[in-house]
Amino acid sequence: MTPAARLQAAIDVLETQAERPGPLDLILGRYQRGRRYIGAKDRRALADRLFGLARRQARIDWRLGQADVEPTPRARVLADLALTDGFSFADISDLFAGAGHGPASLDMAEIGWLARLGPPPLVSADMPANIRLECPDWAWPGLQRAFGDDVAAELEALLQPAPLDLRANRLKTDRTRALAALRRAGFDAQPTKFSPDGLRLQERAALGRVPGLLDGAVDPQDEGSQLIAAALDAQPGETVADFCAGAGGKTLALAAAMANRGQLYALDTDGKRLDRAAPRLAKAGVGNVRRRALQAGRDPWLKRQAGRFDRVLVDAPCSGVGAWRRNPDARWARGQPPLEDLVKLQSEILPRAARLTRPGGLLLYATCSLLPEENEDQVERFLAAHADYSLDPPASFPAPLTGPYLKLTPARHGVDGFFAAWLRRS
Repeated sequence: MTPAARLQAAIDVLETQAERPGPLDLILGRYQRGRRYIGAKDRRALADRLFGLARRQARIDWRLGQADVEPTPRARVLADLALTDGFSFADISDLFAGAGHGPASLDMAEIGWLARLGPPPLVSADMPANIRLECPDWAWPGLQRAFGDDVAAELEALLQPAPLDLRANRLKTDRTRALAALRRAGFDAQPTKFSPDGLRLQERAALGRVPGLLDGAVDPQDEGSQLIAAALDAQPGETVADFCAGAGGKTLALAAAMANRGQLYALDTDGKRLDRAAPRLAKAGVGNVRRRALQAGRDPWLKRQAGRFDRVLVDAPCSGVGAWRRNPDARWARGQPPLEDLVKLQSEILPRAARLTRPGGLLLYATCSLLPEENEDQVERFLAAHADYSLDPPASFPAPLTGPYLKLTPARHGVDGFFAAWLRRS
């Protein structure tokens, strides 16, 4: 592909996302699978442009707004070339010339606003702080409340691309052997700082080249997510529930911690997502997991299981603020429930799951959010309404705790943002 054709491909992907909102990585994957002519270098260049645009969207849109321009996909790409890449008007005109598979030529309106847009850099002195830090209005108050003077450092860390973390699957290998296999294959891999099973690759890599991934010896999982699974401390022979299991990432880690002994239930209201977990479980050699789709309202099965489980993990649906560095377009995702709807859903899920925990058992509430509304506020509200539960953090844990909570952040710990609270039933 020519540089101009790559730019048109970026515009095409962004237009598809605008018409049918969804995660950028999935839309890009579908686009590339339908065009076999796109080579490896083109794929990387296209991904760099698109995910870079997602990380710069608020600043680009603000500059376009100052020039009285609607932030369409084409306008964003043009502004990015001018303000981020520093391309001259002549350079942009050469790329937008309507030749081959490149973008159509600039029209008179575009020529006019490119002249009004102003010179690089992208950030200007009068740009509001939350725009400069790529933070949507709905998340800004909560992040200020959570981090105070450190909010800029945390948001800047969320703007950095995430590394590729792997979890060594104890059912098939251990970290020492997995690390040796990665290094023999030429990867610059290191043990993760906190997770005892974690490995971090220092460079981007096609997953198909990663030793052990195709046979389930290692599994892609951010170190923070590994620590949430470790926080449940599931033991062999126990009865454990992963209440919002989804596609099964934490279910895999829990099964490995249990050494395939005991009963591990993967529960979710989305049966199709649970079905997609089946091949991953089989590849990892997991044999103690039962998948069950739950009814959204009252579920007779849940009523029958009350008080049976030694440990219950509630990895609650949330805003995903802690994973913005991995999914930068999620900041601006249309179709995602508003924060107030997510908070309401969490407040319904937590007591529903709590009924499963046996007396003396552990309920772990977790999110991949950094917002107090979804974290501490939820826990405090739950405890106020459930006198048979209390906070019970462990005496020691691989990562430092913040008071009674686990509060992982990219700036402080180098992982995706996660929150966890240990709740013991009396």
